[in-house]
Amino acid sequence: MNKKMWGGRFEKKTDPDVEEFSKSIDYDYKLAKWDVFGSVIHIDVLKKSGFLGNTEFTTLSNALNEIMKDIKNDKFERDEKSEDIHTDIQNKLEKKVGDLALKLHTARSRNDQVLFDLKFFCKDELYHTAILCNQLRNSILEVCKENEKVIMPGYTHLQHAQLVYLKDYLGSYAEMLKRDVGRLNNTRERIKLTLGSGALAGTPIASNLYNEAIKKFINEHKELKELQTEHIAEVSNTLDTVSDRDFVIEILSALSILGMHLSRFAEDLIIWSTKEFGFIEIDDAFATGSSLMPQKKNPDVLELIRGYTGTLYGNLVSVLTMMKGLPLTYNRDMQLDKPPLFSSFEIIEQELEILPKFIKTLKWNKKAIEDAIKDDETLYATDLVYCLIKKGVSFKEAHNIIGKLVKFSLDSGRKIKEMSNPELAKFSDRVGLIGKLNQREIAELMDPETSVKSRISVVREKNV
Repeated sequence: MNKKMWGGRFEKKTDPDVEEFSKSIDYDYKLAKWDVFGSVIHIDVLKKSGFLGNTEFTTLSNALNEIMKDIKNDKFERDEKSEDIHTDIQNKLEKKVGDLALKLHTARSRNDQVLFDLKFFCKDELYHTAILCNQLRNSILEVCKENEKVIMPGYTHLQHAQLVYLKDYLGSYAEMLKRDVGRLNNTRERIKLTLGSGALAGTPIASNLYNEAIKKFINEHKELKELQTEHIAEVSNTLDTVSDRDFVIEILSALSILGMHLSRFAEDLIIWSTKEFGFIEIDDAFATGSSLMPQKKNPDVLELIRGYTGTLYGNLVSVLTMMKGLPLTYNRDMQLDKPPLFSSFEIIEQELEILPKFIKTLKWNKKAIEDAIKDDETLYATDLVYCLIKKGVSFKEAHNIIGKLVKFSLDSGRKIKEMSNPELAKFSDRVGLIGKLNQREIAELMDPETSVKSRISVVREKNV
């Protein structure tokens, strides 16, 4: 018989359809480990506050450790008929120690219990997501290092703009990931582990006992070494504590931004892999074919990364929408914060795990990149503007001169660097204009390396 953690004032059994509709064990089973951790901490508090004797504490502690061992060894079998994972673990504990298990819930509410479990889970996931994020960043920086001298066209509006180093183009995504790691870590630091809120109004146990028990537990478990004492806080307002899901929304927001960055990266790689660009070739192990067209090699991995971004955004909006009209304090709606949260973590972690391997196998077609800039003189237009400015021409006048020069070149099919000095003078020899454009200067300016090195405002990381 499946027991509930409540029901004393009810005369009727819960309708089976309501049972099925309201249960959450199908997804909150992911909190099993963290729930047992919370129970181990809680019985320590109960012992120190006089609600449990030493023998009772030892019996419960041993039983909880047995359950934890099953969880860690993948031998834990959840009862799908249980209302939630907390009920399931409570029932399993009761099978092991009998009525003594009924003391576990002393001074405890699932409102506080769920929150503690979820915060513990999130802090661990954020820690490992940040590690994966850094690993991807390092993979990108490695490609930057391997191609540090490659120059390519930079784009605005997906049109040739100015010449840039490939390492700077890719390095921009390394910068995005650096910000993402910062967001993940900042969010993680703001999540404070708390106990003692009860259902909403607190418990008759001193707050320092909860904090001491949490600190003791963390110090005794090496796998939690990343959690320091600053990750623990005393409860200042119990009503706010049990009704707070800001941290879930912050996480979903940070993961959505990270997903957006990965999607933009995927889109650039998709474009570069096309025959129109040909900058990269995707390894066969990371592509798929067509069921009809035998020549096709499709960038499905990148397209799915791009596509999953919509799911990440939807997960964020779903929790924001769920929370917007809730009165204080806890409401059952808040049970629905977990599916989108778990979903976003799973999506991001899968993407972060596959992308470093994907990047490592990319083949860079340096000749195609070189060909893309070889005959495009428009990429040097801004360099020509600066050339005139150094001769005392105002920016506006220089911009107009070079604009007309470029238009003439495109309309006539004449290359600028092949024009004679008299032809160039038609554009630059004007009243009040100091100096003229000439072939020698243009030939020197229209060099890829000269162009990119002229922009000295860039301060790069040493490893980029």
